[in-house]
Amino acid sequence: MPELKIKCQHPESLKNTIENMISDRVKSLKSGITQTKKRLLEFEEKYQLPTQEFLLRYENDEFEETLELDEWIGEALMLKRLEEKIDKLGDIEFVI
Repeated sequence: MPELKIKCQHPESLKNTIENMISDRVKSLKSGITQTKKRLLEFEEKYQLPTQEFLLRYENDEFEETLELDEWIGEALMLKRLEEKIDKLGDIEFVI
């Protein structure tokens, strides 16, 4: 795994600061994931269709384009991005 080294006079203090910042970011991402999943569930219940199936059928032009369906697609893309970001932060390991 690639490493990042930072030299400073107070490494433990800097480590704690960075850990807290990452922890806050992870909490924010988890909150976003929860909200996005809730919104996706609302679309799935309304249309009686799982998001993945909707996306496949939408790509096959089985739906007329509407603002609401665009929002559904946007929420699905947002969930993917949020999950990718949280995965990257989960790989961070502090070594002092």
